Amino acid sequence: MAVFDLHVHTVKGSSDSSLTPAELIAEAERIGLDGVCLTEHGGGWESPELAAAFGDAGITVIPALEVDTEMGHVLVFGMRRYVAGMHKIGELRRAVNRAGGVMISAHPFRNLFNKEPYNNNLLYRNGLARPETAVEASAHPLFEVVDDIEVVNGSNTQQENLFSTGVARSLGLPGTGGSDVHSTHGLGRCVTVFDSDVKSESDLVEAIKARAYRPGEEYNTGNLRIV
Repeated sequence: MAVFDLHVHTVKGSSDSSLTPAELIAEAERIGLDGVCLTEHGGGWESPELAAAFGDAGITVIPALEVDTEMGHVLVFGMRRYVAGMHKIGELRRAVNRAGGVMISAHPFRNLFNKEPYNNNLLYRNGLARPETAVEASAHPLFEVVDDIEVVNGSNTQQENLFSTGVARSLGLPGTGGSDVHSTHGLGRCVTVFDSDVKSESDLVEAIKARAYRPGEEYNTGNLRIV
């Protein structure tokens, strides 16, 4: 078994983050994470940088991306660089396929249940009718493209996470977990528990393709709850 926080932002590639590599390592080791994924907004880590910053870490650190598309934010594993056109979901899928990677829809229902004008949701914009049930939402074309859905996100509301979980169940997907932290606060609140060890980027990608994992919450408090 391996417990990973699949959604972490650092000062390296996310301008809205204050989390340094040293702080990340210390907090991850303190709460007992096996690994983290650096899902940076502005571009991934290259191998020399990764080795310099995390080479002595007692955890597995995997570089990744969070890509802003016309169908919301997508976590990409197995790619470290942005390529032209990947802000379009179809182009992103083709690029990820070429790289042999995987795609996870990140916090797809964030703000969906807020009152106006705070209900801006990236899947249902420009007048697109909003779903009333998880089954209805599962018909969104995004879910024909991605490999899975982030069902527990540490920056989401409980209602948003429960709705995401319902959509994943409707689609027969296990769902993933990630804290979406930009500092040490909340690291490990939402995690993905893999059935076997994950020691590398290729291990992670293969485990996601095999759907050999479960989402969990409250790992950072010592009270892991599998969703």
